[in-house]
Amino acid sequence: MTETPGIGHNSRQDFNGYTGRLHQWRRARAALVSNRVPVEVVRLRVKRAAALGLDYGTYAGIRATTGRDIVALLFSSNALGMLRRAEVAAREAEKIAALAAERGALVHRPLAPVAAPPLDWAATAPRFTDSDGQAREALLTPLRQRKLPADAVLLVGLPGWEASWCASARLAGFVPAERFFAPGR
Repeated sequence: MTETPGIGHNSRQDFNGYTGRLHQWRRARAALVSNRVPVEVVRLRVKRAAALGLDYGTYAGIRATTGRDIVALLFSSNALGMLRRAEVAAREAEKIAALAAERGALVHRPLAPVAAPPLDWAATAPRFTDSDGQAREALLTPLRQRKLPADAVLLVGLPGWEASWCASARLAGFVPAERFFAPGR
């Protein structure tokens, strides 16, 4: 006669190894799937994503990560094509003007931080040589002045070192300018 294990016995299951992680993953996945969002909420979020000039997947991912809505979009002057003058190109200006959020720009030196229409405000962008702390302060100072929470601000820039600004300032996310300004979006 075999004896059944008592309370607290794991029945020879390895809960710290592969089977344990697999079990935990399956439980978490089932909990995620069971927490479905109502169709009405999805429709509202699709409209909000369109009002921000984003596809639904990007918007939903940022919203799920930060837990809040996007209240501002921050563009780098490189993303806006401001190379010699602080002017936004016509195609980009048209898309930016239609956005239902605050619109700011980080202007790289030697250009002066001028809020060219349709931007609401502009600030000096961090230098390439700035430390992480200096970059964070350069990014957060204009956001604090406007009382914008950093985790509700989406950065649109050029991939590379501008993308690292999101981690420095704990911004909501990063969207490459090529994708944001792609025709048909």
